[in-house]
Formats: sequence, C-alpha cells, structure tokens
Amino acid sequence: MFRRPHQCRQLGGEFHHFLRLTTARPCLTQDNGFVSSAGYVHEEETHLIEQIRAKARELLESGRVSCVIGYEAATRGGTRPAFIYDPDGVDRLVWNRECYANLTTFLHDKKKPARRGEEVPNVAIMTKPCDSRAINLLLSEGQISRDKVYIIGLACGGMMAEGNLQAPCLRCNVRIPVLYDTLIGDPPDIDVTDDFEDLAELEGMSAEERLQFWLREFDRCIRCYACRQACPGCYCNVCEFDRDDSLWIGMQIELPQKYFFHTFRAMHLAGRCVECNECERVCPMDIPLSLLNRKLVKEVSELLGHRGGMTTDPVPFVTILADGEVSLI
Repeated sequence: MFRRPHQCRQLGGEFHHFLRLTTARPCLTQDNGFVSSAGYVHEEETHLIEQIRAKARELLESGRVSCVIGYEAATRGGTRPAFIYDPDGVDRLVWNRECYANLTTFLHDKKKPARRGEEVPNVAIMTKPCDSRAINLLLSEGQISRDKVYIIGLACGGMMAEGNLQAPCLRCNVRIPVLYDTLIGDPPDIDVTDDFEDLAELEGMSAEERLQFWLREFDRCIRCYACRQACPGCYCNVCEFDRDDSLWIGMQIELPQKYFFHTFRAMHLAGRCVECNECERVCPMDIPLSLLNRKLVKEVSELLGHRGGMTTDPVPFVTILADGEVSLI
C-alpha cells in the first residue's frame, strides 16, 4: 500500500497561506523559550536556535533586511511561519525537526514594493535544503533577485512525524542547502541513494491499472487548491483554474475537471518540482501527489540529467533560444 502523509493536520486560519503551514504533533513544550519535542534532541536544537536568533538580530539591527521569515512555536503545538520585523522579536524564532513548511513560497509576497514608489524590500529567510532548491528555481525564472534575499541555510537531518523520519526525508540526499549566505549546523553524516523505490508499485501497474488508480485518487479531490497554494513553483498572478472564462476547464467539481487540474499542474511542474512534498503534506484528502510529481522528476532526470532547483540553469525542455536569448515557452 502507498504510504500516506501524517494524518494530524490542522486546517484553521487564513486559507491563502496558513492552510499549508500546519504540523503533525501537538505534544510540544516550551523550555527557556526554546521549542522542544518529546523524544527529540534538545541541547543541539537550543544551540542552533541561538545562532539563528543572533544572525536574525544582526541582520535587522544593521538594516540589511527589513524582515526575517522563519519558524515560531504554534499555539496548538508544532511550528508555524513567523515574520520578524523588529530585533526584539527574534526570540520567537525556533528550529527543530517539526519545521515542515517550505517558507520559500512567502518570497512571492516580498518581491514587490509594499507601496508605490518604494524599493523592493530586502528579506532574510530560514531555508532547509529542499527549500533552497525552490529559491534556485525562482532565481532561474526571474521571480526574485538574489541581492534582495539573505539565505540563512539550515543543515537538515530530516523532518520527523510521529517519531519517524518523514518518507521524503528517508530518500533525500541533499542535507545542506544548495545555496546560502550563512550556514547553521553541521551536515549530517547520512549516505542515501534516491533510487525512486517509492515508484516501484506504481510502475509495476499496467496502463489501465494506473489510470484507474489515479481516477480513484483524483475523484476524492475537493479542489481546495491547497496543493497549489503551498507550492513555490505555482506563482501565476491569475491561475488558469481561477478564471471563470477559461477555455480549458470549468469550475465544476466533477472527475473530468479534477483529473485535468492535477495532470495540468503536474505537467506545469515537470522539471521544476523541487520535491519538498508540501503539496501532499497539506492535502486534506491525503492524495499521494508526490507519486505523480516524482514520476516526472524521474523521467526528466533520466532523459535530460536535470533535477529541479539543484542549480539556477533553466529547465532544459521548456526553454528555447530566440535571438540568442533563453526564453520560457
């Protein structure tokens, strides 16, 4: 059977962003201002949090950035995104193995001036290795400017859910960010080979069996678009699926529309998915979206030697040379 993501997720709060930011375990406690998880390492986390807070304070006090995007303890347990604008607020920042959310998505809110006539703000962001691949993606597509983003890179041993490493972390071999300005923590000594074993059962099906599998899964979709909202690669100002005059798809919540939405989105992410697994994590129906995205990751990797976000090189099969310039199709 396909493994589902952890079941304990909270769906309250502002839909646009915070639907994606929930965490699994409600059993967090606070000791001396530091978040600690039952059964997790405390002393090391405390040392790392002190370094993160010191760097955040330095950046804010010097005026290098106007905001630090990071994690803080959530009121119902776990962690949630934090936006720190004042040096006195850095004590809210935490770091542990339940900091699931890919904060890179929030950079889309910071890539334009807050008011007309002002400059684009400088921001700092706490960045896990998989999140840093999303930053590379946004840089390659001209969505953000490197000089406007200070990256506080975090060495990562993997995120935990119910006492175990999450499935994506078991196969992840990127343990330090692919780009950063400051690195917090030491790279863990982990030898992992991503052999796409998670796709074995799916690839063992016949074409008809795969079709029926995805039809069953997509039929449970409620088109809440949580997967799209959580994805750093979905940033169109007007999504095709939000238009009421779309020539491609209607607004109905029927199987043909749901099937088209997910296949359309998967193809849009082909060669661009950074495998952060946020889409599957936030899905209230536990649809195994990572299987679909990972299958395309495997195909692009084998055919073109490209893995989304590992470098700032453009995605090879969706670019053309026009008058000597690289352009997105």
